[in-house]
Amino acid sequence: MGARPGVDTAEVLALIDTALRAVGATGHTVLALATVTARAGEPGLRAAAARHGWPLLAHPPDLLATVDVPHFSAAARAALGTPSVAEAACLLPPRTRPHPNPGPNPAASRRPPPAVLLLPKRTSAHATIAIARHPPAAP
Repeated sequence: MGARPGVDTAEVLALIDTALRAVGATGHTVLALATVTARAGEPGLRAAAARHGWPLLAHPPDLLATVDVPHFSAAARAALGTPSVAEAACLLPPRTRPHPNPGPNPAASRRPPPAVLLLPKRTSAHATIAIARHPPAAP
């Protein structure tokens, strides 16, 4: 999720609700709310993630800039150093759970299957959201 500084919690929650309805999902299916590190401290994002019981993941802009996305933002590039926040952040694999089989497992070192962008970025006055589906990790 992308956000301008000072974004209001109510605006973030409304955008999340609209986006989830658009893809026919509920908050129970969401793994995390992801954003760029510069926005991870925003009270509106933190409160929205907490309200839903989701972890808030923060990704550095140089990592977000490596993600292939369909829509670029000159404003995000100028302000944050990455051409995408919402789409790139949701497409990165969430690292919210430890691998169930740590150790010398060749499958553990492979990249996870790519995520599928279900909802390209949508914006409100001060926030941007995108939704991706992440396939289950291989055992």
